[in-house]
Amino acid sequence: MYSRCGSSGSIQNIHQTPSSSNHNSEDEDDSGDNKASALSFKERRREAHTQAEQKRRDAIKKGYDSLQELVPTCQQTDASGYKPSKATVLQKSIDYIQYLLQQRRRQEEERNALRKDVVALRIMQANYEQIVKAQHSVPGHSEQRLTDQEKFQVFQGIMDKLFESFESVTTNNFGEFSAGVFNWLEEYCKPQSLRTLVHGVLREQSYTP
Repeated sequence: MYSRCGSSGSIQNIHQTPSSSNHNSEDEDDSGDNKASALSFKERRREAHTQAEQKRRDAIKKGYDSLQELVPTCQQTDASGYKPSKATVLQKSIDYIQYLLQQRRRQEEERNALRKDVVALRIMQANYEQIVKAQHSVPGHSEQRLTDQEKFQVFQGIMDKLFESFESVTTNNFGEFSAGVFNWLEEYCKPQSLRTLVHGVLREQSYTP
């Protein structure tokens, strides 16, 4: 196509083909599709993020609800009648866990102490059985056997005498107490001293002439 332009009479050739026009239209369509695709991707991404955030919040809420059910102090409502806040639930849960740990440590200490007591009782039982066995092997000893009550009275008398002598030990500080204990052992727990003590208790209770 030709067009006449200007007063100079020059002719400019303006060539427009259907293909170039169509190419521009396709570019515009592709650009629109890309924008729509990008917009759709952002929307899907935003939706996925929203769903993930909602799941996270639901999981946190479920966790707090579980804590309130498990921790006794969290099951109580405040004076206003509302449930405790999340911060309160966490703090009370921490306090309750620390309480349980203290209970566990105390139970372990008590269990260890009971185990030691069991070991000591078994040793005492074995020693007592050996004493009884030795007594039974002595001819004519059965006629002189004491009852359990009489044995306990003798034992109590011996312990009373030892406790009376132990009152001389001072307990003002650890140094004096340690020194006093050693002196007491040397003076009152020597074989000769214990023998004299036992004979004295037996005479008091009329078990020996």
